[in-house]
Amino acid sequence: MRKLAIVLVLAAFSGAAWGQAGEFWFNFGESILSGSGLGTDLAFSGTSNDIKLDNGYRWSLRFDFNVGDHYGAEVGYAFNHTDLDFNAAAASVIGAGTGTTTVGSATPISLAMHMHQVMVNGMYYPLTNDKAKVRPFLTAGFGFDNFVPPGGQAYSGSTKIAANFGGGVKMHIKGMWGARLDVREYISPKPSFGFALNSGALWQTEISAGVGIGF
Repeated sequence: MRKLAIVLVLAAFSGAAWGQAGEFWFNFGESILSGSGLGTDLAFSGTSNDIKLDNGYRWSLRFDFNVGDHYGAEVGYAFNHTDLDFNAAAASVIGAGTGTTTVGSATPISLAMHMHQVMVNGMYYPLTNDKAKVRPFLTAGFGFDNFVPPGGQAYSGSTKIAANFGGGVKMHIKGMWGARLDVREYISPKPSFGFALNSGALWQTEISAGVGIGF
């Protein structure tokens, strides 16, 4: 009986049970930023693009669960690596949050920093039900972005409300295993970090692939 029970459980995971209750995913991909100028640390003649965020990489953990044949929900966390780029003028005036300590640099510099994201999304599968092996989807949701300055901690960062939308496709590979592709747009107010001429929205494009399990 014990062996029969194990066989039945494995069969459940390998067949139609894929994705009927939920899925857990790990994604890795590229973070592409636009509107990424954060302002200037210059007292005079600065521009909004003296200091910018650069493109980078990202990884994410996502838990998806179905609430019907064509609808679902997703809770996710993402870690993003980026660089804070100072042009030559901005790099010549770097202080401890004041922009007044001259260090004599005439060379652009880049300082590594991170961004954390937490999102809650709705999922819509327009073409298939939860038993299909290939499931295109649309998604949209909201959450927050936590921008951690170079050398800082998450609690000392700049946290902004954020929204996202996009789509992708999920594919059942074998047994409990699946793969997915995602393309999403994220939008939030820019982090300030005390820079002047800081305004507008930061846009982020995610292009990622992932592997997951269904249960």
